[in-house]
Amino acid sequence: MNAEITQTDPAQYRIKSEPYYRPLADEVERYEAAYDVRMPVMLKGPTGAGKSRFVEYMAWKLGRPLITVACNEDMTASDLVGRFLLDVNGTRWQDGPLTTAARIGAICYLDEVVEARQDTTVVIHPLTDHRRKLPLDKKGELVEAHPDFQIVISYNPGYQSMMKDLKQSTKQRFGAMSFDYPPAAIEAEILMHEAGVDQKTAERLVQVAQRSRNLKGHGLDEGMSTRLLIYAGQLIVKGIPPVAACNMALVEPLTDDMDMRDTLEAAVTTFFG
Repeated sequence: MNAEITQTDPAQYRIKSEPYYRPLADEVERYEAAYDVRMPVMLKGPTGAGKSRFVEYMAWKLGRPLITVACNEDMTASDLVGRFLLDVNGTRWQDGPLTTAARIGAICYLDEVVEARQDTTVVIHPLTDHRRKLPLDKKGELVEAHPDFQIVISYNPGYQSMMKDLKQSTKQRFGAMSFDYPPAAIEAEILMHEAGVDQKTAERLVQVAQRSRNLKGHGLDEGMSTRLLIYAGQLIVKGIPPVAACNMALVEPLTDDMDMRDTLEAAVTTFFG
């Protein structure tokens, strides 16, 4: 049986150019301090508020490789740590993304971690305390994390049911940072940079989004995210009429309820009609 491990080049996981990220407070400095002591970090906040972009920016700023895992309910522990595979030469071990990150000293980012089963997420525990080790039970190996390795997780606490929340035994292994949508002026600035719209259009898009966010818990699970606003702005820049662009990028993705769609379309018309 061939159980050799293919060496991974960390360069393939490095962020090649600076991602655009607009700091809102001292989150950059706090994260840098957390990384200096290799503290596991938990990012909390609504969908599309910039959590993933922040991690990409920090990985670039720190010069570290970044391995991102989009968690889902079908993900198993083997998907994270690795498994034996059959090929023409016999059986070989294939590291999963978590194991790869631990070996090469990357930042491992588990996006929307609560979507994974709890029996899957417990495999990160030995990496998030003083041990910083990952047991590969199927392979009979104990991987000692590279000195530069760090684990980051994210989730949306406002969108999780009691059945889909992190265990306290997991939460208390992390330092936490909360994210929210930016103040109106900064969000407009982000839209101008990311979508290329003018200031007036950016401000109107933000006003539409604020109307939708006021409806959270009153017919909407989530308000319009900054990400969706960027999509709408990009469509407008491409020549799509603003009302049509907003309906496509903001209203239709948010809800299938006809009454709520009418409410959101009315908000769009108020600012772009």
